[in-house]
Amino acid sequence: MAGTGTLRLDATTRGIPLVDGIVAAEIGTAGWSPSRGDLALPVLTLDETAFAANRDLFLRWCAGAGVRIAPHAKTPMSPELARSLREAGAWGATVANLQQAAVLLAHGEKRLLLANEIGGKQAGRRLGALLSAYPGVEFHAFADSPAAVATLAEAAGHSARAELSVLVEIGTGRGGARDGAAIDAIINAVANTEGVTFGGVATYEGAAATSDANETASAIARLMERTIDTFARVRAAAPGRPLIISAGGSAYFDVVTSALAPVAARDCNATVILRSGALFFADHGVYARAFAEIDRRGGLVIDGVRRSAVESFRPSLTLWAEVLSRPEPGLAICGFGMRDASFDQGLPVALRVWRDGVEQSELAAGLTVTRLNDQHAFIALPAGSSLAVGDVIAFGISHPCTCLDRWRVLFGLGADGTVTRALTTHFG
Repeated sequence: MAGTGTLRLDATTRGIPLVDGIVAAEIGTAGWSPSRGDLALPVLTLDETAFAANRDLFLRWCAGAGVRIAPHAKTPMSPELARSLREAGAWGATVANLQQAAVLLAHGEKRLLLANEIGGKQAGRRLGALLSAYPGVEFHAFADSPAAVATLAEAAGHSARAELSVLVEIGTGRGGARDGAAIDAIINAVANTEGVTFGGVATYEGAAATSDANETASAIARLMERTIDTFARVRAAAPGRPLIISAGGSAYFDVVTSALAPVAARDCNATVILRSGALFFADHGVYARAFAEIDRRGGLVIDGVRRSAVESFRPSLTLWAEVLSRPEPGLAICGFGMRDASFDQGLPVALRVWRDGVEQSELAAGLTVTRLNDQHAFIALPAGSSLAVGDVIAFGISHPCTCLDRWRVLFGLGADGTVTRALTTHFG
């Protein structure tokens, strides 16, 4: 597949200021800075230094904790970023559906977890056709019922593979087997179905979370007990196979690792694989709060040193927009909206303000995004604010997953505040 660098981007892409366009590979030489308004705002940027620091930090934590990471590609759907994580030491990548798998396979990924069920026979045939095109890929998929096992067997039969690895999914609140009888039914289906084999067990603890921290802790603890019990059942059914134990969104990776890593260590032929993806981007909302909870649970131990998650992970995504209107006292209308920013787990927060390329350090304090329309943000201002039409505001976002999927091009930003590259996203 052609690389991003051969793509020509023009004014039909948000952020590109040139009607006649520019080759993506040349964007890093243009010297564009969103704070100066060089880009066509609004635009979403990735702080390259912060992303790399988050990546290296978490990979060091994983190594010290005795686990591996297959970052969930659904967050950015950027093959370039998936590759950068793998090249830095990630085990592989995680996908949520066949479209995401097709994107990463087409861009050269060789090891995938499909962290979801995919449907019935037709979906199985589509997966089989996809795997036929990439015969050397290591591929593992979830199943939470005999019907899901049958779908994966259908895929194996249409892919000319000797066997397809199945992870028995244990769940609560979303997909996943709920009790021992359901787990035994899946294990029996795998053991007695041609074309599939045991790959291990998997779960997602984020679905157990509630608004109460103590209730959440108890629910996740129960889920971990069920996961460990299921692993013992799968191990009994597949005594000689290397197995995967997979869990871990970006909010509770410390909790699941403390429960599951000792199980894998005792087994000696199992690997814990986390699937965290959003933490590499961090944010100013839901994950900032999640990192504060990690600190409340004791923080991170990296290279023998205890560190604060809040202070260690750095938000890397910034949404840039101009002030369009000051229609009345105490109100500014800014040029972004629901089509540009996530809002499901908190509204964007104003971080910094520039006027004619010069930062106005006193203007950001007290700016509050109160609501969004499709293309407009309503900003409440403190009394006497001199915020003006044309001022450029940098916003932090909450929930990277539902912000990135609004953008088909993400712009890397260097330490000097200028654009380094264009990263295409592939959400379909």
